[in-house]
Amino acid sequence: MTVRAVLSPIATAAGRRGELISTLSAENGPDVGPVTDIFDTLRPTAPDFSAALDIALDREGGVLIGTGEPMFDSRLAAAVGVPQFLVAAGEQDHLQLQQLSGQLVRVGRAPGGIAVMDGTSGSSALEAEGTAVPFLALDKVDEAEPRTPVIGPEVFERNLIIQARAAKAHIVLPEGDDDRILIAADQLLAKKVCDLTILGDPAAMAARSHELGLDLSGATLTDPTRGDDLERFAAEFAELRKSKGVTLDEARETMKDISYYATMMIHLGLADGMVSGAAHTTAHTIKPSFQIIKTVPEASIVSSVFLMVMDGVLWAFGDCAVNPNPTPAQLAEIAVVSAKTAAQFGIDPKVAMLSYSTGSSGAGEDVEAVAEAVTIARESAPELSVDGPLQFDAAVVESVGQKKLPGSSVAGKATVFVFPDLNSGNITYKAVQRTADALAVGPILQGLNKPVNDLSRGATVPDIVNTVAITAIQAGN
Repeated sequence: MTVRAVLSPIATAAGRRGELISTLSAENGPDVGPVTDIFDTLRPTAPDFSAALDIALDREGGVLIGTGEPMFDSRLAAAVGVPQFLVAAGEQDHLQLQQLSGQLVRVGRAPGGIAVMDGTSGSSALEAEGTAVPFLALDKVDEAEPRTPVIGPEVFERNLIIQARAAKAHIVLPEGDDDRILIAADQLLAKKVCDLTILGDPAAMAARSHELGLDLSGATLTDPTRGDDLERFAAEFAELRKSKGVTLDEARETMKDISYYATMMIHLGLADGMVSGAAHTTAHTIKPSFQIIKTVPEASIVSSVFLMVMDGVLWAFGDCAVNPNPTPAQLAEIAVVSAKTAAQFGIDPKVAMLSYSTGSSGAGEDVEAVAEAVTIARESAPELSVDGPLQFDAAVVESVGQKKLPGSSVAGKATVFVFPDLNSGNITYKAVQRTADALAVGPILQGLNKPVNDLSRGATVPDIVNTVAITAIQAGN
């Protein structure tokens, strides 16, 4: 059970924070349960949204006294699924209440009410303004009804960690000479997300982790250029590639490559998945997978999907990282497998096959290719909700979608977006990521027998943590 409400002391009430907490905590005070002060709990650091979210979700009932910054507190309340109450001291705060209430209503997060420290029963000033927020005494806060949590980036990341932890996977990270990998590994181990093997020079990794103040004692540090496993891996690779004329000596040299070594670990069951690419190209990460673990029988290609997370919005974009110019049959396959990946992460898949034209309004080779892909996807996955060609606005805005493609179960409601080529897909995901403050998780590779995921060479530590968590979840499914 989480907290039941978030209280934001504003204006005059902000200066009476201690009094508010004492009143709520008093034996003869309102029956609101335990009172948690976010500042006292997070001190000495400044409030961080993820840390505040952990506090709110880990508490057993009661109320949370928020930061007093109403937008921060309202977003926290929405993420937890509880009402936010603005706490005023009385009529003297009515101007600030008018302004803040209006701001919250405009962003779709109207407060559940206004709690009044001095027991004022109402505010004629607010009522005259028509503010759609009831005045309540503090003893009414405990009667607040729960709300549906709004999934945003921080909630999604938190859920990823919980889901990955339950998978109990073993992930190999080949790039142990990159500080970002070591820092991410420290965080993953601290959160008990998965077991880890990190490839590189064990002495050098241990020394560097000590310099950075990291604890990698829970990871296995392995040198891929020596040891008994290298010879075993080489023999297995030579057997796998004998039809290509690969000798044992050639296989031995190949296995010294970190990506090949890590991929062979997965093939032989010594790891469940791999995350690489922070310091290497996508081709360097994926090529060994084609040669060793191969694709699932129903896949003709490997593709990718990005999970795009915003407050109250969770989308999947494919393919934005692998296939430059997919054929109609490949587009259809990307649509079907992207829908399956989206479902793994809580998205109800409604697949929009995107184009510069909607339905039959336009013509041309590119539009016809998308229309053909829709036909193929429907034939291969009759149960899948898929439609197109659709322009982006017709895919996401219901009024536009139903006007341009009446009766469609996808138009205006799409959650999975399949781009016609890599050019448009990569541009769009980066545009959404950078302009809509979206969390972009991926690329998540699809179609391989075992999970292997690629990092951008500009990946941040949170990117790496998220990708490892995704890989662990894939391994557990």
